[in-house]
Amino acid sequence: MEEPRAEGPQATELGAGVDLYWLPLGAGGHSVRLNGRVFEAMVARREGRPRLDLYHSALVVHVPPDGRFAIEQGPAGRGDGSARGVVSGGAVGSRWLGRFRLFRYELRCWRDGVIADLAEAVDSPCLLTSDAGSAQRVLDAAPAVPTAVWGRDELGTGEMWNSNSVIAWLLARSGIAVDSIEPPAGGRAPGWQAGLAVARREEGLPGSAAHTT
Repeated sequence: MEEPRAEGPQATELGAGVDLYWLPLGAGGHSVRLNGRVFEAMVARREGRPRLDLYHSALVVHVPPDGRFAIEQGPAGRGDGSARGVVSGGAVGSRWLGRFRLFRYELRCWRDGVIADLAEAVDSPCLLTSDAGSAQRVLDAAPAVPTAVWGRDELGTGEMWNSNSVIAWLLARSGIAVDSIEPPAGGRAPGWQAGLAVARREEGLPGSAAHTT
């Protein structure tokens, strides 16, 4: 079992592997950043703790000889989704609103794709594994990610489902060590535990996500 490393070689330098990136919520978008700050202020006040920075996670997976794949959940785009590696999608806010593109998200597993604002990532990349088999399992699992409504707790985990849930689910279901993964100091990743909880439930595990080499 490989523990994640925030510093050191990236997957691309090792030929195969999975890199995790922590992007500040709303990087490059003022409205999303403002809404995130308001949300965090409300939650922090309710929980009686200081406000923390919010992070959105994404993956870059290298699988020779197929190449590099960018995995990220984001707003649904226009045109042919296959051109940007879209493998699934779902509704934002409610299933009824999901009839409109503005209220839909998509999950991209994009060969040679782009992750917006990657240059703003903090304490990244974090190399999670350099095992080619584990990297391939991440790619294979991407189309099977649950497509719960974004921002709701449809799956009964006690936490809303969002982009962090997707990444956490993918890693756990692919057998990559997840229990020691944490966002940068002074920050949190809402939705992360929801992804782990659903993965544990699907694997029939009582306490923590599966760990394999």
